[in-house]
Amino acid sequence: MKSKDVKVKSAGKMSDKQKSDLKKHMDKLVKDGMSGSDVKSHRMKMMAKMRKGMSVQKAHKEIMK
Repeated sequence: MKSKDVKVKSAGKMSDKQKSDLKKHMDKLVKDGMSGSDVKSHRMKMMAKMRKGMSVQKAHKEIMK
């Protein structure tokens, strides 16, 4: 997987690629045993970062600091 920033035209929308990347990321966390409330919280944080143009990897790294 290449680590590219996907720039979004408007701050409120996510591209289809970002949505599919986020879904894969969240599925992996659920499989690894993250609780339901933690998953929801993490998803919201990730979406906020990704709407600003961050990649899944960068957003996750920043949230997990």
